[in-house]
Amino acid sequence: MDHKRVAIVTGASRGIGAAIAKRLAADGLAVVVNYVNGEAKAQAVVRDIVAAGGHGVAIRADVADSGDAAELFAAAEAVFGGVDVLVNNAGVMQQGLVPLADTDDALFDRLVSINLRGSFNMLRLAATKLRQGGRIVNFSSSVVGLAPPGYAVYAATKAAIETMTAIFAKELRGRDITVTAIAPGPVGTELFLIGKTPEMVEKIAQAAPMGRLGTPEDIARVTAFLVGPQGGWINGAVIRANGGLV
Repeated sequence: MDHKRVAIVTGASRGIGAAIAKRLAADGLAVVVNYVNGEAKAQAVVRDIVAAGGHGVAIRADVADSGDAAELFAAAEAVFGGVDVLVNNAGVMQQGLVPLADTDDALFDRLVSINLRGSFNMLRLAATKLRQGGRIVNFSSSVVGLAPPGYAVYAATKAAIETMTAIFAKELRGRDITVTAIAPGPVGTELFLIGKTPEMVEKIAQAAPMGRLGTPEDIARVTAFLVGPQGGWINGAVIRANGGLV
């Protein structure tokens, strides 16, 4: 089935990824809703897309595995005829503050594998798989700029994403493909709220001039702009979508 524009959204079974998948589908793109463990939630996202008149399919793949990443692109091409947009949303954040000196091998490997290797695998494939005029949106974090103690390794994986974004945008010269990154501030997702008291959440919310947490829909709107026709002159940039948190 050929569609005019097709997007892969990694880690799209819930939170920011689910909001992005629904928004892009509402904008007329056929969407591959990627997931690793949340099959039921991914299928629910697809049902919402279809119910709203859109086109979507849920495909399981662990993008940190290069073979799975290749199969994800192949499946998207088989179902929809090609890929035009890649949203590298899949990622994990540590729970609580972990000073660098206290970071064990398991946490280091998990953060690097999912946050960095997963995006790398998908970018490497996108270099040859994305159609002319495509769009790539990576995900960093405002933690990179804030540099708070306790997030050294997590911030390092996201800083690497920003560096790859800037370089990859230059390497794709001549393809009319833009490569950008979004660096959200605190967003009120299920994963963000785990382990935080209402007082902690309120303190974090008030840190930004806007006086609230971001929503998944806030980030989805930025993504939609970057992959849409009005975002075509933004390339190699990092958008800090954080309500002014600095």
